Formats: sequence, structure tokens, C-alpha cells
Amino acid sequence: MNANHVVFNSDGTKIAAGSSDFMVKVVEVTDSSKQKTFRGHDAPVLSLSFDPRDVYLASASCDGSIRVWKIADQTCTTSWPLLQKCNDVINAKSICRLGWQPGSGKLLAIPVDKVVKLYRRETWDSQFHLSDTFITQPLNVVAWSPCGQYLAAGSVDGSIVVWNVENQECIERMKHEKNYSVCGLAWHPKYRQIAYTDTEGNLGLLENIGAGKKPNDKVASTVTKDYNDLFDGEDDDYLDGDMIEPPSSPKAGDNEDDADDLMPTSGHLRRAIIDDDDNSLDIGMIKANSNLLEKEDDDDDQTGGFPALPPSTQQPFYDGPMPTPKQKPFQSGSTPAHLMHRFMVWNSVGIIRCYNDEQDNAIDVEFHDTSIHHATHLPNSLNHTMADLSTEAILLACESTEELASKLHCIHFSSWDANKEWTVDMPKDEDIEAICLGQGWAACATSALLVRVFTVGGVQKEIFSLPGPVVSMAGHGEQLMIIYHRGTGFDGDQCLGVQLMELGRKKKQILHGDPLSVTKKSYLAWVGFSAEGTPCYVDSEGIVRMLNRGLGNTWIPVCNTREHCKGKSDHYWVVGIHEHPQQLRCIPCKGARFPPTLPRPAVAILPFKLPYCQVTTEKGQMEEQYWRSVVFHNHVDYLSKNGYELDENAKSQLVKEQQELLMKLFALSCKLEREFRCLELADLMTQNVVNLAIKYASRSRRLNLAQRLSEMAVEKASELATAPEDEEEEEDFRKHLNAGYSNTATEWSRLPVRNVQQDQDMEDAEETDAYEEVEEPPEVHKQRPNPFCKGVTSAEVTTPKSVVIVSSSQGRVNPFKVSSNKKDPVVPSANVLDTMSKHSKKTSLSSSRAVNKQNPPVIKPLIPKPKSKQASAASFFQARTPNSSAKTVEEREEKAGNESHEVKVTAQENTENKRPKTGFQMWLEENRANILTDNPDLNEAEVIKEGMSRFRMLSSEERVVWTEKAKGGTVNDLAEDKKRKHPTADEDEVKKNQEQKSEDSNVSKKPKPLDQSTNVRLSAFAFKQS
Repeated sequence: MNANHVVFNSDGTKIAAGSSDFMVKVVEVTDSSKQKTFRGHDAPVLSLSFDPRDVYLASASCDGSIRVWKIADQTCTTSWPLLQKCNDVINAKSICRLGWQPGSGKLLAIPVDKVVKLYRRETWDSQFHLSDTFITQPLNVVAWSPCGQYLAAGSVDGSIVVWNVENQECIERMKHEKNYSVCGLAWHPKYRQIAYTDTEGNLGLLENIGAGKKPNDKVASTVTKDYNDLFDGEDDDYLDGDMIEPPSSPKAGDNEDDADDLMPTSGHLRRAIIDDDDNSLDIGMIKANSNLLEKEDDDDDQTGGFPALPPSTQQPFYDGPMPTPKQKPFQSGSTPAHLMHRFMVWNSVGIIRCYNDEQDNAIDVEFHDTSIHHATHLPNSLNHTMADLSTEAILLACESTEELASKLHCIHFSSWDANKEWTVDMPKDEDIEAICLGQGWAACATSALLVRVFTVGGVQKEIFSLPGPVVSMAGHGEQLMIIYHRGTGFDGDQCLGVQLMELGRKKKQILHGDPLSVTKKSYLAWVGFSAEGTPCYVDSEGIVRMLNRGLGNTWIPVCNTREHCKGKSDHYWVVGIHEHPQQLRCIPCKGARFPPTLPRPAVAILPFKLPYCQVTTEKGQMEEQYWRSVVFHNHVDYLSKNGYELDENAKSQLVKEQQELLMKLFALSCKLEREFRCLELADLMTQNVVNLAIKYASRSRRLNLAQRLSEMAVEKASELATAPEDEEEEEDFRKHLNAGYSNTATEWSRLPVRNVQQDQDMEDAEETDAYEEVEEPPEVHKQRPNPFCKGVTSAEVTTPKSVVIVSSSQGRVNPFKVSSNKKDPVVPSANVLDTMSKHSKKTSLSSSRAVNKQNPPVIKPLIPKPKSKQASAASFFQARTPNSSAKTVEEREEKAGNESHEVKVTAQENTENKRPKTGFQMWLEENRANILTDNPDLNEAEVIKEGMSRFRMLSSEERVVWTEKAKGGTVNDLAEDKKRKHPTADEDEVKKNQEQKSEDSNVSKKPKPLDQSTNVRLSAFAFKQS
């Protein structure tokens, strides 16, 4: 439909249009998607007028009514049946252009037939009416002077009349020379002139208004005083400063005396001072810009300039940053409320649509996964405007109306009882502005700056105050995130704060109203959680930010959706974020910020990219990938700390990815001869990858680097060794995560600080490997070359896959490795889950052990190494004494006596890596016989498992005794160890290995000799051979 009347508000930020489809629409000038629709007229709309304070909008219609609407909540405040009814604008007797009194908006002037009726604001009663015998035909249009003191009206037969409103006296009458209907009037901002247009398209000017009748000064001053009361002190100063100017500015001609009467305006003048738009001039500004007198090149009768004011009265002109209008509250994943068909929410659970048209007002709920719940159609009699959806419930909220309170309505469809719905009414004058659902709870933020928390069944829980008006909320599991206005932003920036709370058993606040960083001149567009529970938000510039828990809860930009947009006006509308796999799920919107409900929008998946520098280079690209992997896996630590069970394989796969990237970067830095950088990278590596790096460095003849890396490895090892032990005390291992290193995602690879567990892992590995080894067909050995043998080029060595796999599967069990399942992921089976549920505290460790049992690692014989490299790598272990192996070796040898020589060596080498015995091991050695007599058919792994469950049944005192014994035993072990280390059989074995290696090697140069026996032992330790 065509618009019949279009008007701007006083500051030009909104535009209203009334049309023949009986509707009035108000649109924001800067963002046309922000629209409000006012329904209620029963005939075409004739005219509109914005209240100067932007609270109300008046409209006149062919249905004979004049309505006043409250803009904020789109409700009709009052209505008067004043006009004659007609069916269309063409047949209307008058176009009835209304007008609010400038500044205060205290009076609304309405041309009704031959009089102008004035209604008082807020009380909406008729104050008085202005009429004159000169008017013989209906009035078409009214216009207030900028000062609000005079009112002009034009009639359909070309008459124009001006009244002084204060004393209701007519001060000017004029008749159009051709009696054309006057359809538009406008006052000059400063002078007593009115421009008018007629229906034939002519423009006229009426000058020197009221020159004949001069209103007395008393009236003018009372009006001014009246306006001054409307503003606070600061504004009074502005006004007083400006009040002095007009009398002192001489104007030639008849205006001279009356110029001041037009000036006492508060509203318009004040706005000119603050906002200086194109169509207003401010005297103070002209003076500020040039201290000389400016000439006005108007008509001849306005000559003369503005003399400078005495300094005492001159007000400084405000030229600072302008405050930004505060962003209105919104629900993430919703489209604007004024649309007839809109999305109320689109999230990872489903979609809620709202239809509000002539036929019906209804809500449709659709689930992505119909196994959660079937699609639902709900009536929307309460006119709900907000919605949220979780796997448990649907939450709806409506704003208050004159009769009804604001309501929160919940449909708890996952409830097992028959009554699934509940509703809560808010207190009077408290409106719900944002809502969200979590696991087992619902929350709403209200206009009273309160957040109210409910259980999903409807029990009222906590209430707390917000520091500012809410912008949006989001919930996930136990987490509640609230974004609100911390203050007023300037120059287009929003000033937002964020609170992040956990509403679990232990309630705590994670972010205490920290400032939320959004791109300059942008606003918040979406806020929520990733599927894994990490808080995220998106601003209107398309930047997606995520909480980085690994760096003290800071926000990191993880994607710029604008990079993927083809056109300038295209946008991506975010609907969900996944960290594993890394996916940003959003809907492409061509030429708009949000999608229409029909046709059904298609979801696109965008990749994440951290804004690292030089990502086109190999180095930059790998750095970005590494840190992205770290950031996107912080949730692993977070979830495990909060008692969630996690898939071990995924975890080890992740660590493997990160370490591969580090190894690639290490190799690249080596090639570029940046050894210091290599050392920095090694600091991020896990223990076994540092060993690889040492080998790689010595292969590349960078012995200085290898030496430094060895020292670093020793440091790391000692840090790990000093970390608290005794897993058997059933402490939560996560408490120790920060013992010796930063809390990054790589910590999973460094977990085996726990002796017991690790030793068991090794025992499992040794026993099962020993059997496996015998059956292994010899061809396999040929298929996997060792990347570190002489023939392999450095390029091959850096291929990350082979490096990492080989390191864990060729020949030696690394003491710093979590478990062998890093080699290649195995599908966890039922027994992994069993272990997980049995021992939730030890989840990650026990399940990794279970995985081991199913897929025992196969130990491969190593190809002999050149001696010089061996020594340099061996130096890495200088600080360590192989003190723990003795007893176990003997025991192994007795046990495995009937197996091949090769197997014996393997077992010995593996145990060589061990730490001091733990209480559990000592207990197991003494009780192994009993277990075997009870269950003769158990294999070694099962013996250990059975042993663990029996050990757990001991009282804590008994366990402490065993632990103490183990600790006491380590000292004797050391001495015993040295004695036992020398039986000739062992020594000959080691020497033989040494000789064989030196024969195979072409390089026989040795670094600084160590003490001979340590040297022999360490080299055997670092480079074993099966």
C-alpha cells in the first residue's frame, strides 16, 4: 500500500509512515530491520506526528478517530472520535495534519473542522480550542512555531491563521490569492516567517508575523520559565546563555522588537546546541568557529551580524563524543518482533516460529531431532514475544499489557507427570526482557533489573540484581550467561558487561560483570554456548568470540563471518557453534541481517580461523592450527573437572594432533636454523615428543640444541616426579593438574604423574607384549622402517604421522606417556564404559587402561643407532638414576624364563624406565599368589585388575602402611639396585648391544665421556634394542 503521510522524529533517528492498509509503521533510520507496527485503525491513516520526547506517536485516520500510541510497547494510549468518517483519503474533508508542542510536547494540536483542539499530554483531556471568524472552511494542517508559543493553521480554502497559544489571541490572518487549499506549513527556525504550500504545488512565504499585534514580554518570560522547569540544571545554563543572545542581536525592520519572543525555545534550541544537524544553525558554534563577526547573507532586511557576548555569559559549545543509544534487549536466534512471520528462536535443539496475521496468532515448535519430542503447534493468545527451547522444555514470555501482567510460561514436555505446563506472573510494572533455559532450570531478566531463576518444574529459586539493563541471556547445562549495559557508550560503541554463573550444587560466579569487547561501532547480535558448553557471542560486524578458559577466561576472536560474505549487505545469521568438530552453523542472508521464515533457510557451515599474523606462510598456518586446537579443546579440561566422562581416544587423538603440529614447527625452525625458537617450541611439547625432538636435533647435527633440549627434558621429568603421588588414596587426580606445568590442553598427555597407574600400564604392556611378540610374524618388521635410521632423510623424519606413531610403537615404552592408545584410536567397547562408571574419579586413567587391554601395543625391535647420537641423547637422562628396576627385572626373568631371549630383554628394558615402587605394587607382589590360586586362569592384566579391586577394599590405614613401606623401600632399592646392576649376564648383554651398535654405525666420534658405568647404563636406557 502507498504511504499517505511520512514523518521524521525530532532528532531524525526514526521515521513513521501511515498508509491505506490501516497500519502505522515506525522504522529506525540506521537499521531498517528494526520496525514497529501499530494496528488498530479501521480505515486508511491520514496523518502522523511524533511527540518531541519520542514517547508517543499521534495518528489520524479516515475511521474518524485520532489515536495516541506509546511507541515503546506499540500500545494505544488513548483515542478520540473527532473527525468525520470516510472510506478513503481522497474523500476526506481534511488531511488533518496534527502537531505536538515543541520541546515539552505538553499539548497536542488537532485541526477538527473549523477549530484547533488542544489536548493535554498524559491526562489526555481537552485543554481549550482555538478558533477565528476568519476561518470559514475546515482546517487542513497545523504547525507550531519552534518556540512552542505560536500555532499556525491552514484551511482547505487557502486561509492561514496564527494564534498566540498562551493567551489564545489571533495575531495573524492571511488569505491565499487563488483560494487554493493549504496542505503544508513550516516555520523558519529563527525568524517570524512561515512557508506554505498549496494543493496546486505552489510555495509561498508569509513574513513579519504578528508585527501588528505585539504580545507583551511578561508572557514570553513565563513560557520560558515553564520550559526551563522541564530540564535539569545543566540545561538551564545552556538556556540562560542563549536567552541573553537574541535581544542583543539587532535585526533591521519590524522584527527588531519581537525577535526575542521567538527565541525562548527549550526543545529545539537545546537540540541545536547538542547535535548541530544540517538544518539548524547555532550562534555559539559560529562564534566558537570564528571569533569575528559573521555576515548573514539573507534578504536585504536581515543585515547585521551577531555581536560577541560578554565572556561571563558565553557558554562553551559541546563538541565532544555523542552518547550511543542503548541496544534493546533481544533473544538470540530470533528475528524482529514486528514481523508477521518470525523466528522466535533457532538453536541447536530446534526452531520456534511465530505467525501473527489475519488468520491466526500461533506458535510452531519443531525439533531437529524428533526423538526428543514431536513437532508442536501452540495457540498464542497471550501474544508471547520471547521463546527459548531446550531438550527438556519450551519457555515463552510475553510483555505486560494494560490488563495483564508480564508472564513466563513453561511447557516442560520431558516431565514424567501429567501436568507439564506452568505460568508465573511478574509483579506489577515489571516486564520480562530476556529469558533462557538450562539443564533443570529456567531464568528471566526483567525491567526491574532482576534475574529470576526457576526450576524447570516451576519452583522459584534465586533472585539477584543486575548492574544495568539486560541485553540478552543464554543458558547451557549449569551455566548462565547474562549480557547487560554497564554504562553509556559513546560514538556508536555499546558499553556492555557480562556475568557468567554456574548454578550447579556449588553456585559460583565465573565472570563478575567484566566488560564485553565488541568491535567498534557494533552491537551484540548473538550470544550463547557452543554445543560443548563454552560461552560465545557474535557482534553485528560478524566477529565470533569464544571464552578462552586456558588464558584466565579471556575472549578470543575465532571467526570473522564477513570474510565469507560475497556482498557488502550480505550477512550470516548464527544458529549454533560446535567445537568438536569445529563448525560454525549459520544461515547466509542475502542483502539482509536475518532470514525469512519461508522458504525454509538452509544452514551453512563456516570454518573457524583465529586472526594470527601471516597465516599464508607455513609457520603462521601451523601456529594458527595449533592454538586453535588448544583453544577449541579447553572444554575437555573444563568438562572433566566438572565430572563429565570423556572419550579417551578423542583426547589422545587431540594431543597427537597438537604434538604433530609442534613437531612440524620444530622441524621448520631447525631448517631455518632458529635454534632458540626450537627450544621455545619444545617447551610446549609433551615428554615423549621432546625425546623425538632431541633425536631430530642430533640427526640434524645440532648438538648444542640437543644438549639444551636434554636439559629441558630432565627439568620436565623432575617437575613431573615432584608432583604429588599416591593415586591409590583415591584422590581426584585433577587437583594436581597444575602441579608442574601450565594448565593447557596438552596436560592430558602429561598425566602419568601417578605412579601406580603408570606402572600398571607398563606391566600390562610388558606382559601382553611379551606374548604378542612371540606370535608376531617377522614380515611386519620389514614393513615399518624406523624414521631415525641412517637412511631416512630429514624430510621423512618430520612427517608427523610416522614420527608420532613410531615413537610409541617401536621398541620402547615411554615413561611419560599416558597410554599406548595414542598409536591409533581404538573404538572403546562396553568395558571402557564400565570402568568409567565404576570409578568416575579415575575416569580418564582407568579407561585408558581398559583400552590397553583390548589393544595391546606391539613392541618392535629397533634398528641399531650410531653411537655418537646415542650418547648425546643419553645425556638427557644424566640426572636420573635407574633405581626402580631391580626387583621387577628379577621377577620378570623368573616368570618369563621359558620365553625367548628377545622377550626377556624387552621386559628388562621396559622396566628400566620405571619409577620407585608404589604401595600397591608391593602389596600385589605379596598377594599375587593368593589371587592366582583363587582364579588360576587369569592373565597378567586381569590379575592386576583383580588386585586393584582387592587393594581398594583394604581400609585406608592399611593402604597408608603399604604406601609408607614403598616410600621407605626406595632408599634401600637404590643401594640394592647398584649391587644388582652388575651381574655379568646383564652387563654382557648391554656390552654386546653396544658393540653391535658401533659396528653398524659409520660415525664413531663421541662427545665428552661420562663416568663409564653411568654411560653404559644410560645409553642402554636411551637406545634399547630388542
